[in-house]
Amino acid sequence: MYPRILDLGTITIHSYGLFLAAAFIISLWITGRNGRKAGIDTDTVWNMGLIVLFSALLGSKVFLLVADFSYYRENPYQIFSLSTFQSNASWYGGLCAAFCAAVCFVWKKRIPPVRIADSAAPGIALGQAIAGAGCFFAGCCYGALTNMPWGIVFSDPYASQNHGTPLHIPLHPTQLYEAAGAFALFLFLMYRLSRKSTPGIVILQYLGFYAALRFVVEFFRGDERGFVLYGLLSTSQMIALLTFIGSAAVYLFLRHRPMKA
Repeated sequence: MYPRILDLGTITIHSYGLFLAAAFIISLWITGRNGRKAGIDTDTVWNMGLIVLFSALLGSKVFLLVADFSYYRENPYQIFSLSTFQSNASWYGGLCAAFCAAVCFVWKKRIPPVRIADSAAPGIALGQAIAGAGCFFAGCCYGALTNMPWGIVFSDPYASQNHGTPLHIPLHPTQLYEAAGAFALFLFLMYRLSRKSTPGIVILQYLGFYAALRFVVEFFRGDERGFVLYGLLSTSQMIALLTFIGSAAVYLFLRHRPMKA
């Protein structure tokens, strides 16, 4: 585990941030490559990606300020902390803002939304695989206690201070579970994108398979996170379940429609 790649006292480069930046760049490169084959200008893809990125960062902070205004009023420096950036509230707020920005951009540029969504699906999966590796290096999103031979032991006090990572005990490598699953999904989606299919099928397969992956991995996680239904499911599992049902329903509907030439 290497939560810090470089620490010069006043300047610290965190492994999670480095992996996240790599995930964003590589994801956009894959999307641009796929988009070019679908007749979408590569510069347009990169412009949209930058707008989505800044919207996600802004949206995550605004969501946190609204949700926990009293706390951040007393602790304003925490708005820019690593733990705040990785919190569920921050992530969901960023996701909503990014989605709205993407919809507005696609509408303004008159880009076929389904075409660019299909083109982006493999890149998103690969980006999530890289980000999952970043979580492993940082020690966040850690797993529950395990006796399995592949259990991992974290030992860096910095990770414990920032994420509450348990040290010196074997844990499920949930970050690697998700990273491996997302990478396999990337390979599958690249294959599906190379095959002629009904527009929208690839992005729906991404949504459905990733939701199933996240739902299963959540059972092995040991970090503190929100729960619903009296503790039966985590918040992420509930969202994954609804996403899976919705994407599966639309997928089955599209599968029974005649494919356009």
